[in-house]
Order: sequence, then C-alpha cells, then structure tokens
Amino acid sequence: MLDAQLSPGKLHSSGHAKAALGRPLDELGELGPALVRGDCGYGNQDIIEVCEQRDKAYLLRLRRTTNVKRLIERLFKREGWTQASEASQGWQAIEDSIQLSGWSQARRVVVLRRRVKHDLALTRSSRQDDKQLVLALPHDELQDNAKRWEYTVLVTNVEYDLSAVGQLYRDRCDCENGFDELKNQWGWGGFNTNDMHRSQVTARAVALVYSWWSWYVRPANPKARREALTSRPLLPAAVGRAVNHSGQTTLYLRPMPAETGLIKSMVASVQAAINHVKRAAEQLPKIDRWATLLAYICRRIVAQSALPTPPPALAGAG
Repeated sequence: MLDAQLSPGKLHSSGHAKAALGRPLDELGELGPALVRGDCGYGNQDIIEVCEQRDKAYLLRLRRTTNVKRLIERLFKREGWTQASEASQGWQAIEDSIQLSGWSQARRVVVLRRRVKHDLALTRSSRQDDKQLVLALPHDELQDNAKRWEYTVLVTNVEYDLSAVGQLYRDRCDCENGFDELKNQWGWGGFNTNDMHRSQVTARAVALVYSWWSWYVRPANPKARREALTSRPLLPAAVGRAVNHSGQTTLYLRPMPAETGLIKSMVASVQAAINHVKRAAEQLPKIDRWATLLAYICRRIVAQSALPTPPPALAGAG
C-alpha cells in the first residue's frame, strides 16, 4: 500500500477520484503500473482521459447503458466470437468500437459472454404487497430451447489477444481482496471522525502496518498470499525467549503444539530471507537492505530465483 488519501463521504464517486488517480501516476512515472483496471464505476470519460493523457494502458468495465445494450444486441448476432475453452472459463469474446455520449472519440471495446447452464429461479414483487416476493420457475420447454447468457463489456486500449483480455480483467478481483481485507480485517471501515486530519493519519498508519505485515508474511509463505484473518493468529502464536551471549542475541520460539510443523517452516523461511540480506547487503545503508529484502521476496513469489540481485543504486531507487 503506497498511500491512503481520505475524502469526505459525499465525494465517493469515480468523478472525484480523477485527480487522486492522476497524482500517483505522475509521481511514480516509469515505475507506475503497466495497466489500470477498474469496474463499471470507472469506465467513463474522466478516468479514461487520465490514462490516455499519460499513455497508460487501461482496462475498464462499462455500465449497461442504452447504447451499450444496443452494441451487445448487434454483436450477439455477429460471427467471429472466440471459442470458449477451459482456460477461458467458458467465456467467449468479440471486439468492436463505440463512442458513447460524453466521449471525445470512439474507443475499442471487448464484449465477453458466457452461457448460463445452471437452473434459474426468478423472483418478483407481488402486486398486492411489494415486500412479498413471488418465485417463478421457467418452464422446462423454455429451459431446453432458450440460451441464457451473462455478459460484460470492457473498454480498453491494450493490444492483447481477445482470449487474454477476459482473464486479465477477472484477475482484478484478486487485487480487490486487499481492499476488502483492509476494511474488514485491519479496521479501515471501523473508525470515523469529523477531524479529517486525524482520520487521514489513522488511515495511513493502518496502511503502513498492513504493508509491513504483508511483506513479513510473504517470505514466510511465498507460494500463496495469506490474509490477516489467518496469518495474524498463526505467526505470533509462539512464546519467545531472547538470550544474549558474546554480543549476539538469539531468539528461541516455542510455537503452539497444534501448528508446530507449519509455524517452524514459516519462521525458517523468514530466517532465510533475513540471512540473505545479511550476506548480500551487510555494508549497505538501511534503505538498500530493505530494497534487497523486497527483491528477494518478489523473486520467491514469481519462482525466478536465478534472477540476479539488483545493484544497490537501482535497488535503493526502487
């Protein structure tokens, strides 16, 4: 988490996020993200302009407006849809261009569709009582003859193959898990005050601790990301004793019996990361030691241990 910017509750729409998005893109420059992804709340002219003015690739979902629905109706009858496969999770794709109201130009769009094969149940409010829901099951004949589809429309300027665009957007959901974790497991959704400055400081403190803990858990378990809900009770669940001898401090840990094997392996992985920093960056300034540790963790995550350690000057800049 690079930063946290707090805004009043009335400024929650994507239109108010235009300046907030442009600021980190400008500050990060060439170190910024290679792709900006967003849901239908961000698929509008304001956000697209932020990316296009900075030559940033974007992949944004469009709302189901009238013109978007007309596009879908037109494309559903067209040939050229990609074939659904196991890798695409059953989704088909086709591309076109559209210029919606308020847009400065026509832009490339990718329409994704997938057959809905499961049984459906429809509910509607009864006329007598709007609060009373009436269940309607489609007739078997209609189920046999009709094809039901779910669809998504994306606007993008990326040059990836159609078969890759759908998965690229679906991967965005994994990124959103971090925001859900910050709100529900780290307390971002559990405080507010009329003092904006105090709330801003608290939000950034939570983000800082979240980042520290995330980097600590990553070397412990590089194969998969662990949420705080499971990692926080697990890793600190040990009784520690520090012993000082000959100018060195040794920490002895006694983990909980039920998770002894798992905790030992995770702590050993953390120790391996620390020893790597000691060997590779013992004489470097502290900022370069931190960068060396992050580079080590990232290599473990992508399973590319053969990559060389970045030079100190480059590591410090990262």
